[in-house]
Amino acid sequence: MVLKRGSWPDGQVVSLEHVSTVLAHNPLGDPHVRRLHVWLPPQYLAGAPRRRFPVLFDLAGYLGSGPAHLAWRGFEENVPERVARLIHERRMKPAILVFPDCFTALGGNQYINSSAIGRYADYLTRELVPFVDREFRSIASREGRGCFGKSSGGYGALVHAMKYPRCWGAVANHSGDAYFEFLYRSDWPNTLDELARHREPARRRGPWRLPPAYTRVEPGTDDGRVRRFLAHVWKQERLESRESMCLMNLAMAASYDPDPRAPNGFRLPFDLETGELLPVRWKRWLAHDPVHMVARHAANLKTLRALFIDCGWRDQFHIHYGCRQLSGELTRHGVAHTYEEFDGTHSGIDYRLERSLPLLSRVLG
Repeated sequence: MVLKRGSWPDGQVVSLEHVSTVLAHNPLGDPHVRRLHVWLPPQYLAGAPRRRFPVLFDLAGYLGSGPAHLAWRGFEENVPERVARLIHERRMKPAILVFPDCFTALGGNQYINSSAIGRYADYLTRELVPFVDREFRSIASREGRGCFGKSSGGYGALVHAMKYPRCWGAVANHSGDAYFEFLYRSDWPNTLDELARHREPARRRGPWRLPPAYTRVEPGTDDGRVRRFLAHVWKQERLESRESMCLMNLAMAASYDPDPRAPNGFRLPFDLETGELLPVRWKRWLAHDPVHMVARHAANLKTLRALFIDCGWRDQFHIHYGCRQLSGELTRHGVAHTYEEFDGTHSGIDYRLERSLPLLSRVLG
């Protein structure tokens, strides 16, 4: 179906500069001065000057960032256009949308604090939330504030609901990372092969031997190939798919197993040369798996006004299996939620916002 854009009011995007104290001197050298884009609904601009509105933070997925959700699309709505239509159709209450820029040199983050990437949970909850409340007529409490996202953004939204209940009152998680055994573990052989392209000495035909200095490398730390891989991708104008996936797994390692004492500031869950799973390191990853986090944070999740989760049953990263387990754990611990599946993959599912955003706007405020 060809999209026909309507003639209803489309609201206004405001761009502000925010100087972050939290992100200053972050380990990747990423900018701490960033643009924050905020979409104001037509009712904000035309209504009573004292009227306040609920706020929804849009957490972008890996390799994405908030400003990308404002870009024009052919035959498809961007997020503000979709929300403007939903409000016009009276399917959604007016709300302020916030589009944080949380991109990093590792391609993104999981919206958690990491000594290897930066304090992005604190950036959202301690800086951007109060900044928005100061600058706009928001409902400045958890009762009027929610967040949503897809993939890493969905993961971030759910983890924030678990860990920061005083900040968020309702959350939507679209295809968010879960069940790491399926999602990440099965892809690490490809990552090891990509990193091996930067091994020194290079692989040669014939008998296999450990590199001369490899026996002095502590398990789970870099022998130099990760550093060389990162130096390589940071010089590229465009990444190959295999490079992007390798970078993603390194970003996850930096998120789930940071260690300031280790090379590059994080540890790896597999032996770089033999591919052996390192149980101590993998345990650190599993501690961040939402499937295993529900039991620890059920009390916080029960305070939510709404928790929406969905996933396509053809998700190419097999996240639907993790979402099913996640829903089972939520049910087991008495956490009210909605879980839906649909005939789709991990891509091109922005239309699912029409299920979540009306729900969030309805329960907030």
